[in-house]
Amino acid sequence: MSPGPQSGGQERGSMERKMVELEDTGLTFATEVDLERLQALAAEWLQVIGEDPGREGLLKTPERVAKAWAFLTRGYRQRLEEVVGGAVFPAEGSEMVVVKGVEFYSMCEHHLLPFFGKVHIGYIPDGKILGLSKFARIVDMFARRLQVQERLAVQIAEAIQEVLEPQGVGVVVEGVHLCMMMRGVEKQHSRTVTSAMLGVFRENQKTREEFLSHLRDGTA
Repeated sequence: MSPGPQSGGQERGSMERKMVELEDTGLTFATEVDLERLQALAAEWLQVIGEDPGREGLLKTPERVAKAWAFLTRGYRQRLEEVVGGAVFPAEGSEMVVVKGVEFYSMCEHHLLPFFGKVHIGYIPDGKILGLSKFARIVDMFARRLQVQERLAVQIAEAIQEVLEPQGVGVVVEGVHLCMMMRGVEKQHSRTVTSAMLGVFRENQKTREEFLSHLRDGTA
């Protein structure tokens, strides 16, 4: 079974958190990843594929790889309640809320190659709404780990359902997979679409169609 919405995939507190700066990005983030071990593994991997990690162009590559993977998988070390914080607010309305075109970047768990695209989210409140920026943070929490697109859609929908307990949630994910573009069939223009529907979005065709019609209007 896939991990639940709050699952971070690892036990927290087992290692000291350290601040890491990504080269040439200006981005600094905290991580508990064993960067020294990851760096050693990256150097060994370079040797296995026939490279020399001691040559000038690769001297800092293991360090860069370790930091990059700590960032790309930081979703394992996040918790839903921390991501959402205090951004759940009371609301009287019950009209559909749609958040379109949330960008995501993830890593395919089958080949460790990137896939990326957009997430579209809809929900019908039942007394609570979520601050709009938190939808992007929830998407990132589940995208920044090894993933398959089908599970990504389900985890996002289940997380929103857990946080808001709305009448229903709909999530559509559109993705482009480099494992199809760089290897195997090498198809450059294919796109994969997956969805997850909960509550009235699954049970009521009219509600589902209203949500999907918002996605077809070409403004995503």
